[in-house]
Amino acid sequence: MKLRDILHSKLRLPVFGAPMFIASTPKLVIEQCKAGIIGAIPALNARPQSRLDEWITEIESALQDHQQANPEIPVAPFAINQISHPSNDRLMQDLEVIVAHRVPIVIVSLYVSEEICRQVHSYGGIVLNDVISNHQAKKSVQLGVDGLIAVSAGAGGHTGNVSPYALVAEIREWWNGPLALAGGIANGQMILAALATGADFAYIGSPFLATHEANTSSEYKQMVIRSTARDIITSAAFSGVPANFLVESIRRAGLDPAALRLDPDKPINVSDKGDSHKIWKDIWGCGQGINAVKEVLSTKELVARWEREYAAAKSALIGRISPT
Repeated sequence: MKLRDILHSKLRLPVFGAPMFIASTPKLVIEQCKAGIIGAIPALNARPQSRLDEWITEIESALQDHQQANPEIPVAPFAINQISHPSNDRLMQDLEVIVAHRVPIVIVSLYVSEEICRQVHSYGGIVLNDVISNHQAKKSVQLGVDGLIAVSAGAGGHTGNVSPYALVAEIREWWNGPLALAGGIANGQMILAALATGADFAYIGSPFLATHEANTSSEYKQMVIRSTARDIITSAAFSGVPANFLVESIRRAGLDPAALRLDPDKPINVSDKGDSHKIWKDIWGCGQGINAVKEVLSTKELVARWEREYAAAKSALIGRISPT
């Protein structure tokens, strides 16, 4: 069976729930997989490190129980996201846990380690890497990944700056393997549009920030709901890497979004207070597609709505392109 078939075999929608630092929880992943999309969580969300084993066990147990109770309903696989840069001092400890549990999908970020690919492949797992350029995509494949996540302009958190059409087109000139697209995707129509570009999957994070299962405060959820693309700013000032943030959260921290500058020697401080704030905890990441987010929903309700929108968009598209 081809990798693309393996990934699609138990999905009701061709969607990855993107792993979100702090915000993703085991409960969110469980509900994403039960709803028929791939759920993902960063390994670093499990603190202390020993909790990662507990979290994966919790996810596996819940999904197994749900599958046994509902044998007619496919349960999607889950993924663990690894910040695989050597600066991650718990990388190999987390990898040991991932291999012990035979996690079906591993998403690596910031760096591709041939050793991670080797160990995940040893039990039949799949490795995907998120990339922001065609050059990075080629290098990742050379190092052994099985699939790519094209992070285009508009994606929440760390983002790319290339149009999704251009990025997917460049990658598809040479890559025929599994490809997901990230960047401002927030409803069923956009999921269909991702496939129309040539991607196999939509990679979606920001709408889940406003779900009941996300580890986000009520204020964060409501900020997502009342914001649109114009309320998102791209800045490298906080981490040295371009990322998309909610402007309102930056102002709330006492900062002027128009005056952000990166100082490599110290964190940005809250104006007039002298308190350093933390990226993701105090300054909130979000993608440009959030105008589609109108209310706090359960993950089950959100994915069910996407299914209806996807089906309606597909039918409408066929009607527009079919000869009369």
